[in-house]
Amino acid sequence: MKTGKTVKVLLALTTAAGMLAGCGSKTDTDTFRFANDTDIVGMDSTVVDDAMSFNAITAITDGLTTVDVKGNTIPGIAKSWDVSNNGLTYTFHLRDAKWANGDDVTAQDFVYSWHRIIKNAGNYAYMLGSEGASIKNADSLIDLGTTATDEQLNTLGIKATDDKTVVVDLEKNVPYFVGLMSFPCYFPQNQKFVEKCGKNYATKPEYILGNGAYKMTKWIKGNKATFTKNDKYYDAKSVKTKNIEMYLVQDPKTAAQNFDNGKVDYATINSTLVDKYKGKDTFKAIREGYLAYLICNFKAGTTANKNLRHALSYAINRKDLCDNILKDGSQPATGFVPAQLCKSPSGKDFREESGKYVDYDVKKAQEYLDAAKKELGTDTITVDLLYGTDESPMDTFAEYLQGSFTKLKGLKVNMVATVKKDRIYNREASGNFQIACTRWAPDYADPTTFLNVLASSNSNNYGKWENAQYNSLLKQAQNETDVNKRWNELLEAEKVMMDDMPNIPVVQTGTAALQAKNVKGLVHNTVSTPYVFKYVTLK
Repeated sequence: MKTGKTVKVLLALTTAAGMLAGCGSKTDTDTFRFANDTDIVGMDSTVVDDAMSFNAITAITDGLTTVDVKGNTIPGIAKSWDVSNNGLTYTFHLRDAKWANGDDVTAQDFVYSWHRIIKNAGNYAYMLGSEGASIKNADSLIDLGTTATDEQLNTLGIKATDDKTVVVDLEKNVPYFVGLMSFPCYFPQNQKFVEKCGKNYATKPEYILGNGAYKMTKWIKGNKATFTKNDKYYDAKSVKTKNIEMYLVQDPKTAAQNFDNGKVDYATINSTLVDKYKGKDTFKAIREGYLAYLICNFKAGTTANKNLRHALSYAINRKDLCDNILKDGSQPATGFVPAQLCKSPSGKDFREESGKYVDYDVKKAQEYLDAAKKELGTDTITVDLLYGTDESPMDTFAEYLQGSFTKLKGLKVNMVATVKKDRIYNREASGNFQIACTRWAPDYADPTTFLNVLASSNSNNYGKWENAQYNSLLKQAQNETDVNKRWNELLEAEKVMMDDMPNIPVVQTGTAALQAKNVKGLVHNTVSTPYVFKYVTLK
């Protein structure tokens, strides 16, 4: 697989300078107005793990690498890099870049932030370890977490040999390493600024500092964030739009009305609005890299039954769900690794090569359920289905699944409604669920970004599934130097996992959105940060 190349979708339109009323019309060509139904949770790249926060952080900060207008990985703060013959040492040469306050961006800024994500026990700290970049000594330091001393952190495989040189040592070859460096958890932080802010760091615009295309100037959580072009940005010439306004936690219906009234230029909408806008040249149905799936809790009794899990999978008509309910560009999942994520050394898509592991068959679903009832010694099985009401369209998704499951004789479903934050950080993290509706976005263009989620050691394996053969295959792939053997080990790992069905893949999600006709250069990623605003122009 070609390093540093990821699958992207460029949202660009080639039409005219003006817009008609009812299509996001406005006269201000200096401000791009973006509406989304999620919030910016935080602005500290060593802590946050949600997509909207990544959108905002990427707007104000560049890493060692970044992406171009087509979504391809290009040099960022690093103007170039060298790779050792054995592929285990990367030497990055930094360009003359500035933080928005005028400070130089230095190699030590990267060392500091990588140490800090471990000290913070950040949710993405694992990406430094063997399940991500495989930085030397990262795994043992991540295990220490908040207890790691400065002396111990200095053993991490990243060094600033001078102000403009970052040297990174890896435990093993990572073919997608350069592309990883554009992901927010690897971004630098200005140590002097962070320590001066203390506990206030990243809580308000005055306590936020970036080195990227924009500066955050206003932020009202759950409402709106404003960004202004950073004139100190090393690539300021590429930034054509002066301001960005992000309208946060905006109900899709409200966002659509604001779009029609010319108050926003881009708005994500939900499936209930698709029929109204589909066919218009401002409507976009975009395939994302997200996989929407069900987590089955192996510590919750009933859902540890393999036949029950297969019954649930066969009961789902994924095509009907995508075509007639979601209607947002979502596609039926056929395995746990989505399509168009990555290709084999010979150029074949992983999903195409791995094949189809799920299908819709009500007769088989009933047969598996009957077998599960017999094994569990009951005539009726009741399961709890956990979902977030603030995760559109996951509420619609959950309701559809409830209807599918209750068509089976002897299966009842209790709907457990909550919000995303409680679902992930409370209920799933503590194991307080039976089946949870969730989704996962790829952090990099490789099958392991999904397969690692089911490793016994992975903190995101909320269902606590353990399989020795699966763990062994992932470990073999981590240490494999032959790219063809590595690929086959990952194919086999998915096969082992899907045979047991610990997580039930449902759909590869899409986004339905409205985009004004004068908007060009908005990059939508299926990998890493969902949106890149740097290249947006309004004409």
